[in-house]
Amino acid sequence: MRLSVLDQSTIVSGRSPDSSIRESLSLARHCEALGYARYWLAEHHNSDSQAGTAPEILIAAIAATTTRIRVGSAGVMLPHYASLKVAEEFRVLEAIAPGRIDLGLGRAPGSDGRTAYALNPNAAGAAENFPAQVAEVLDWLAGRTLPETHPFHGVRAQPAGPTMPEVWMLGSSDYGAQAAAYFGLPYCFAHFITDGRGAAEALEVYRRNYRPSARHPEAMAALCVFAIAAETEEEAEPLFLSRALWRLHRDRGVFPPFPSPEEAARYPYSEAEQARIERMRARSFVGAAGRVAEQLATLGEALKVEEIAVLTATHDPAARRRSYTLLAREFALAPAPEPV
Repeated sequence: MRLSVLDQSTIVSGRSPDSSIRESLSLARHCEALGYARYWLAEHHNSDSQAGTAPEILIAAIAATTTRIRVGSAGVMLPHYASLKVAEEFRVLEAIAPGRIDLGLGRAPGSDGRTAYALNPNAAGAAENFPAQVAEVLDWLAGRTLPETHPFHGVRAQPAGPTMPEVWMLGSSDYGAQAAAYFGLPYCFAHFITDGRGAAEALEVYRRNYRPSARHPEAMAALCVFAIAAETEEEAEPLFLSRALWRLHRDRGVFPPFPSPEEAARYPYSEAEQARIERMRARSFVGAAGRVAEQLATLGEALKVEEIAVLTATHDPAARRRSYTLLAREFALAPAPEPV
């Protein structure tokens, strides 16, 4: 099973949001050296929790400063944008790092309704047009001519080249699974959003309805899971509590900076919140590295996925780097050879 990385460029308390972008650049190089397969960047807007508003720009910076790891989006929220512009951006990225670019597509806004409107005031009904947009992006990325009946017939996405990005469909419901199956694309289920609810059902829908494509004759499924590994369970506990407090806020629709372990320890939890945290702990992939690795391997085997992308957020960047290091060691990852 392959291991990859999802990075939300998390904003943490006490540090300027722009520092999160520089931490993403540094972490990508670190994870490449450890042997992770992919490094994916998320897209969020108008948030005090995540600084990754433009994954295509971060992808360019990371692709230009790495040599082996695949780099991509998880994902570009397609209804915000014109299909041609997305295809052009990712054709440019493919020219920067041929054979290493992934385009993960999503339909969710990645923001609130007002922010989505600010991003694209002409996007009324765009979510319903998502399948047509996906078809346009796929044709333009592959250098295919759109049908003669299409209003954009004859328009091309440059720069053309011998390779094209690998396109993924992302989602946390059956919709993304159905879209991925229809277009013959790899599919990644956002386990970290639902805590795994609906994962087995969505993957079953994907595999049952999969239509083989030229690039992907067989279904290819992955999960994205939140996990933190530490040397010991005791070291992992304060890291877990920071995440738990942030989740309590998120579940109320509040997206603050990620709290420090000290802030999480001082927070006056109610009895209901304490009970909620215990339920989180029972379902979490947080702890000593060996146990977390075993949990991830068991989950991957149970859901029959070929790959797990790990999302890790900690207040201290060193703790996040250490977590990825420990998991790489447990899974015996090895960097791919340098390109010739």
